[in-house]
Amino acid sequence: MSVQEETNVSPANDETVEAAAEAQDQTDAVQAPADDDAKPEPAPAEDDSTATADAPAEADAEADPAAAEPMYQPGMNWFVLRVASNKENYVRETLLRKIQIEGLTDLVGRILVPTEKTKSMKGGKQRIQEKKLYPGYVFVEMRLEEDGRIPQDVFFLIKETTGVGDFVGTTGRPAPMSPPEVEKMLHDSKRPEETPQLEMDFTKGDYVKITQGPFENCEGTVDEVDTDKGIVRVLVTIFGRQTPVEVEYWTLARTDE
Repeated sequence: MSVQEETNVSPANDETVEAAAEAQDQTDAVQAPADDDAKPEPAPAEDDSTATADAPAEADAEADPAAAEPMYQPGMNWFVLRVASNKENYVRETLLRKIQIEGLTDLVGRILVPTEKTKSMKGGKQRIQEKKLYPGYVFVEMRLEEDGRIPQDVFFLIKETTGVGDFVGTTGRPAPMSPPEVEKMLHDSKRPEETPQLEMDFTKGDYVKITQGPFENCEGTVDEVDTDKGIVRVLVTIFGRQTPVEVEYWTLARTDE
């Protein structure tokens, strides 16, 4: 091969190398975005701040689920139903069951019997009872006809339930509760979840008589009340001298001065 021929070959080889290098650069440029896309990007900072802001509201709803309940369901109002004494819970459970069976949940919503827990102590033993706040009444959330009457299916379902009387209002036209009344009733309905307090109808200075125990028939005045233990300290006169004695509250009776 001549020198001239070698000179002609060299430029051709250089062009080939440069073309190959350029092709490799283009390939790398195409592959680079693919590598970046394969790695997930971190979530925007604003998403974290939003989650943090919503956390207290969610925590409050979990702490008090009843607080999240609306006063009214759309298109419904609260009404007061008269029922037989001691039949409140029976009427409530029966109506809820009938409404589900008949498929009338679009016309009747919540049915409530507000109660509170009371604590009493006798002989050192604690007893907790549930007391109805509105004896003889059941609260019903329902949707009325445009003329203010109870829908026929709902009317007969309610009236045929044992223990049911009538709604507060004129016959067939129950009167809806006012917003303040609804708010109080719903608040009262939460009370069974609270820790009950001992009910003691005695205050300092009351004149009382001890009805049981070693100080039976002694009279005196209330000096101090311990609602946690159910103990009342009474100042009684023994041998002409005023003496404080502690007795259980249920052994006391009020007297006139």
